[in-house]
Amino acid sequence: MTSTTGTVCPHCGWPDGAEPYQVVSRHSTAAGSTVWTRCACGSLQVRNVDASGMRVVSRSRPSATPARSAANSPSR
Repeated sequence: MTSTTGTVCPHCGWPDGAEPYQVVSRHSTAAGSTVWTRCACGSLQVRNVDASGMRVVSRSRPSATPARSAANSPSR
């Protein structure tokens, strides 16, 4: 994952300050919370939220294929 200080996703342009496309998980910390999100392009992001606001501290490259929900996955 790559650290970032930008204001938009470098892969698709989704604004970092906008509502996350998808929240994967949220965890409380002593300073606030850590939120794992997925961008519209599939990039996984780690966001720190504290008294000074929100910032994306790390993000991956976009996924090769769109994520599928369990309801849309073929049964084996």
